[in-house]
Amino acid sequence: MPKLLSSFLIHWAVSILGLWIAQALLSEEHFYLGGSLTTLLVTALLLALINMFLKPLLVFLSLPAILVTLGLFMLVVNGLTILIVSWLYEPFFVDNLWVAILAGIIVGLVNFLVSVIISDLTKKDIASIK
Repeated sequence: MPKLLSSFLIHWAVSILGLWIAQALLSEEHFYLGGSLTTLLVTALLLALINMFLKPLLVFLSLPAILVTLGLFMLVVNGLTILIVSWLYEPFFVDNLWVAILAGIIVGLVNFLVSVIISDLTKKDIASIK
């Protein structure tokens, strides 16, 4: 499998997990995934695509704010990506930017935990080969 495709599938899976957890933690009146698996899959697909293609541009354009705030503005960038998905896909609803930032924090934490787990598993596999 090409590296880009496998990377995209991992981003998509992590987005699915992160959005599902965010749905469970946040109120439905502020953050709603449409109540179906299809909506979750499409929303996560759009989020993964935006994170792969649009987010680097958003980070580049907001680099001064990221540097001044010592990286805290990345929370706003993550929230904006989730808000953009809610604008693009009607069944997915996010009430406002603050809810999107909270969802971005949740998805980011899930992404971090999954990457730590994958990193540990990869290190163990490499160590067992040697």
